[in-house]
Amino acid sequence: MDTRKLNFAVCGAIAAALSACGGGASDSSVATGTGTQTATVPMMISDASSDDWATIGVKVLSIALVPQGGGTAVTVYTAPSPAPFVNLEQLDQLAEILGNATVPVGTYTGAIITVSGNPADVLLTAAADPQAGFALAANSSVSSSNIHVVNTQGSGANLTAPITVQFVAPLVVNTTGAAALDLEFDLSHPAFIIGHNPPSASATQWAVDFSAPLRHRPLADLRRLVLRHTYGTVTAVSSDSTSITLDKDFPTLPAVSPETAITGTQTLTVLADATNGTLFYDVDAKTVTTIDNFSGESSLAGKFVRIAARYQQNGTLVATRIWASSTFNNVWLSPEGHVLNVNPNTDVITITNESGIGIPLTVNANTRFFYRQPWNGSADATPIGTGTAFVSARNIVRGFKVHASVVDPLAVPLVAQEIDIETAAYSGIISAPGAAGFTYTHDFLRASDDYTVTLGYIAATTPNGNDPVTGMAISGYKWWNFAFPTQVDSGANAVSDFVSATSGTAGFGGTAGAIVPWGVSYVVWGDPANATGWSAARSLLAPTPLPLGTVASPPVAGTQAQVFTITANGGTNPVTVQASTVSGSAALVYQVDMSGGVVSVSPIDITSAAGLSSFTTGMASGTKVRVSGVPQPDGTVKAYVITYFTGTAPAGAS
Repeated sequence: MDTRKLNFAVCGAIAAALSACGGGASDSSVATGTGTQTATVPMMISDASSDDWATIGVKVLSIALVPQGGGTAVTVYTAPSPAPFVNLEQLDQLAEILGNATVPVGTYTGAIITVSGNPADVLLTAAADPQAGFALAANSSVSSSNIHVVNTQGSGANLTAPITVQFVAPLVVNTTGAAALDLEFDLSHPAFIIGHNPPSASATQWAVDFSAPLRHRPLADLRRLVLRHTYGTVTAVSSDSTSITLDKDFPTLPAVSPETAITGTQTLTVLADATNGTLFYDVDAKTVTTIDNFSGESSLAGKFVRIAARYQQNGTLVATRIWASSTFNNVWLSPEGHVLNVNPNTDVITITNESGIGIPLTVNANTRFFYRQPWNGSADATPIGTGTAFVSARNIVRGFKVHASVVDPLAVPLVAQEIDIETAAYSGIISAPGAAGFTYTHDFLRASDDYTVTLGYIAATTPNGNDPVTGMAISGYKWWNFAFPTQVDSGANAVSDFVSATSGTAGFGGTAGAIVPWGVSYVVWGDPANATGWSAARSLLAPTPLPLGTVASPPVAGTQAQVFTITANGGTNPVTVQASTVSGSAALVYQVDMSGGVVSVSPIDITSAAGLSSFTTGMASGTKVRVSGVPQPDGTVKAYVITYFTGTAPAGAS
């Protein structure tokens, strides 16, 4: 199995993003007793994608905040019964609104996310075109009997997997301003979903460890949060016609036909965009109008809606586009997912749906392309391109995360009315890094998906978020290493540092192939550096997965690192691997065992004496090992993730 598992995003995940808003004061702990002050906190989850999966469905049961100084955790979200599935694969750098919560003012230093730990409550469906060597056939689903959720509590059919996360910086909930929190669950983390093929097994066994990839990334500006389209049932139009109230809906997973809604326990209030206008699509009547209030939409109550919305800094939601129908299936039917194929010769874009099935859409002269920019209301509501020329220019490629709407859901073929580009990212082998830009080359199983693209950097003066630790505003290009998302390289030296970090190669020789730098870059449209195209705003230097290897020489102490060599099938020479033991930047190490047909994954802390001892003992000569790392100019590999197998070793690539 390719441990990179990117669909052009490595850094995202089951997450909770919270924002408090209102007016009042805060204190250093959580208020208790009668008369407790509270603030409204919109609850969301966010995520990144994997090129190998179409569905990674989980049930988020509850979210609780841990008060500073101790005390009982405050539950701020509880799922409806039955709890709906959330497909993490659809949340590629996006946030799914769960609803609004009322939270006591105070300071919180951590969170407890509880998900269902029952194998039947985890849905795994392979993508329509997974990476070469992936253990599952395209579009196939994993039986719950082959899924093993690790670190669960409870018994029988009531297993849960609670995950505790410490915040990088405390979350202060008050009634005078907005605070935000983003907890990311990385789908591409090598210890999240591990496929294991022991020699005696009739099918691949999949171990799911929800705790491994969950981490905290502070969110400084709520307005820059790109939201997944929200589904709901409208319950009321406000008396002044400025907003609608809706009950949050979730689609049924696995998908059914026709699709049905699961009503949540949370309500949302959504405003019309009085400044830029909201595009309103009546799916039943097949009409589209621009509205700045709901005075002409009194019949909305009781209808199903799909809404593309954005947050204002005060925590209110504003609709950019709304689709409405008397039938849930009509607003859900438009394909949402990652672009699977772009054919500029036929003007057909294929998008994977919730089940991993590719849905072809024909682009015509009237198809409009939007790039979600919630921090800029005018740009968010203005198409960046129209018609087939946008496709011919390769401005949209495999891996972009989109939500499309069609002119007529019953037509054959389907014709795209508009395509919302929610996440735009290029990825692949990095070459020719320099001061002006760099080149990505990405080769897929299907040659028509291949691309080579040269990207320039955004302008040095372009606002680009905030430092995740200090909160200081960042301008210009930024990048970071996969394992250390809070250690952002930005400022005057960011470009030169990136060039240095991506200039190395390594390799086993023979037929094992070269080890080359690999990355993923999120791009923005219309930056001053390139007013009519994409520019790289932020890049993630991803660890390149080495072939399944065998330890040739066990780890020995080096300079703040453990150094060992591995060989690979088809290779003519060993590769030297360096595993940092420095606290805060140490390599991530996992020990994989299999006993009684159950796969277990144990994190090993090599910064501690006990963990280092386990590592050096487990990594004896002949041990099967997977390494993901970045090649260095001296031909060695700097390891970011090491997974070694004890007991029953894998029979082959898994």
